[in-house]
Amino acid sequence: MRAMLASASFAPSVGNAQPWRFVRLRSPGIRDALAAHVEEQNAHAAEHYAGQERYEHYQSLKLHGLRDAPELMAVFCDEHPQAGYGLGIATMPEMLRYSCVLAIHNLWLAARLRGIGLGWVSILDPSTVKAMLDVPVHWSLIALLCIGYPVEECDTPELERCGWQPREPWSDRVFER
Repeated sequence: MRAMLASASFAPSVGNAQPWRFVRLRSPGIRDALAAHVEEQNAHAAEHYAGQERYEHYQSLKLHGLRDAPELMAVFCDEHPQAGYGLGIATMPEMLRYSCVLAIHNLWLAARLRGIGLGWVSILDPSTVKAMLDVPVHWSLIALLCIGYPVEECDTPELERCGWQPREPWSDRVFER
């Protein structure tokens, strides 16, 4: 984890503000509370698919590993970092959050190089998670990550493997003007 976090810290950031804040979740009580919260939010999200063909499919998806992953990490953005002196955020303050996403990307790549999997849990209420973790008020939640060795190696993302959504051609995402 130390090497992976060191790799994350080399991400580019606006004004070199380095606004990412990694919170390793070690407490069994916090881990259980987070899992219960995500499962509750997942039940609410499932209601969106009720009566649709995708409902059963949605119910079968593994959408988090909060009870199984050996490492859980919350990533926050310090919206008022001391580093960087505000450079680059006067007109685009969201660049701080984008910088945090780049740090997560570096962490993800460093994990994959070591054969470690990483899952990004997004079915949650950020304010609830923030309150659970008792972080400073000016931090905003960017990600809740499950980190660990996968049961089996596969180059195809799980949601594609189980038929939820295939990867679409990259060329469909490039435009010229």
